[in-house]
Amino acid sequence: MKTTNLNLLTFVIVFFIFTTANCFAQEGHVVINQDKNISKLLALKKELNKDEKISDRYKIQIHSGNRASALAAQKEFGSIYANWYSKIVFDTPNFKIWAGNFRTRLEADRALKRIKKNFPSAFIFKPKKENS
Repeated sequence: MKTTNLNLLTFVIVFFIFTTANCFAQEGHVVINQDKNISKLLALKKELNKDEKISDRYKIQIHSGNRASALAAQKEFGSIYANWYSKIVFDTPNFKIWAGNFRTRLEADRALKRIKKNFPSAFIFKPKKENS
């Protein structure tokens, strides 16, 4: 009688192990069907958005002052608004912190509203065309 119970128990354990292994073994395959030109267009769009010399874009000036205060303002801006790009620009005699690269005035106004909470002297402007 004991060997029958032991055989039954062994069978149940082995059956349970194989059944559980098959139940949790899931595989998934994702197939993306898209035009090959989409990746080219996305790369082109990324390149255009990185171009800081486009003069029809709006920027926000965060700070204007000496180098030390500009670096401190840029560091503070980066810690608060990590998603927005900022850069230091030297315009004699001041160092200025410029943020963003907004296509429309509306986008810039929305960003300025958020930025003014921490940088009350910030303002929107359009940079002059650069000759390069």
